[in-house]
Amino acid sequence: MNTNTMTEVDATDRHRTKRLSRILPVTARVLMGLLFFVAGLNGFLQFIPQPKTPMPEGAVAFAGAMMKTGYLFQLVAGTQLLVGALLLANRFVPLALALLAPVVVNIVAFHLFLAPSGLGLAFAVLVLELYLAWAYRDSFRPMLARQTPPS
Repeated sequence: MNTNTMTEVDATDRHRTKRLSRILPVTARVLMGLLFFVAGLNGFLQFIPQPKTPMPEGAVAFAGAMMKTGYLFQLVAGTQLLVGALLLANRFVPLALALLAPVVVNIVAFHLFLAPSGLGLAFAVLVLELYLAWAYRDSFRPMLARQTPPS
């Protein structure tokens, strides 16, 4: 194989890698956006049918407690709807990811401790959140400074 052919192969590989590095964050952002936009909308409109199998007792108690507060369930659904819209519109993505982080942690904890049947989807959401946080890491650097003076 001559040097020109090796250079062409290297250039092609770099082009593919560059293209993939642009496509992956967009795909992850749109997937997260759709997921949370639909979940947030469902929190208000209840258009997704309930599962046929009954939820574990602890999961039912947790969901019931959120509803009984009179605001928490609506707050979480509204946050999901807003964050989903921001991710889909590609606006304020780092802010959306920061708002979404505690929701994602709770989704994982809920399925880990109360309803293990949905653990696969919960971990997929966690992986998407972590990947997007890494993809937008430069936006989070100022927040992670040890000390910063007020403006």
